[in-house]
Amino acid sequence: MKRHHFLLSVATGLFALTAACSAQQPPPASSAQTKPGIAAPHLALWGDLKPVVSVKELMRDMLDPASDFIFDSVSTVTSKKGVVETFPRNDKDWEKVRFGAVTLAEGVYLLKIPRPFAPPGDNNNSDGPEPLEASPAEIQAKLERDPVLWNAKIEALRNVGLEVLEIVKKKDVDALWGAADDLDEACETCHLEYWYPGQKALLMKADKQLRGLYAGEKSKKLGMAPK
Repeated sequence: MKRHHFLLSVATGLFALTAACSAQQPPPASSAQTKPGIAAPHLALWGDLKPVVSVKELMRDMLDPASDFIFDSVSTVTSKKGVVETFPRNDKDWEKVRFGAVTLAEGVYLLKIPRPFAPPGDNNNSDGPEPLEASPAEIQAKLERDPVLWNAKIEALRNVGLEVLEIVKKKDVDALWGAADDLDEACETCHLEYWYPGQKALLMKADKQLRGLYAGEKSKKLGMAPK
């Protein structure tokens, strides 16, 4: 009986020790890293994301057509026949706008994946003493000097897509007009920064001249000589 009680005590102690050690072991780390507010996927992604096309092709074949669903959704055309207004009139029209917004908001993040700016052999319209466009090498160098700016331009375009998604939920035509203006500004400021730097310089020069002209006219009205 004593031997039986001894073995039972030893077994009980070993069981308690094993349970305690098991309780102290941390849970196995998930292979998928998650962020706050984002549900963990059932399977982790394998491998790096690899681009298929250049930035120029991605813009032409995905982001530009997606933008057109927003740009073309509202317009006012005046002719001899009168005024023709275009805006979403039914669910089908709003679905087209939503398609453009989703494609834009999701697709623009593909620009975060390193990829060439133009297809092989395509140097943009960057030849000559006053080229119309920057070369792919020049654009790449600008991105590497300031990657934060590149990311900011991407986020600005994505924010417009998110804005339009909210507008679609409310079917707010007036707000859609404003979103189309926001989209135009997001696109053009990025293009002027990276693709058409020469035009940006011309616009800044013209703006400076207009400001100087306005200041001169204002001084005349006040009876002051411009400095």
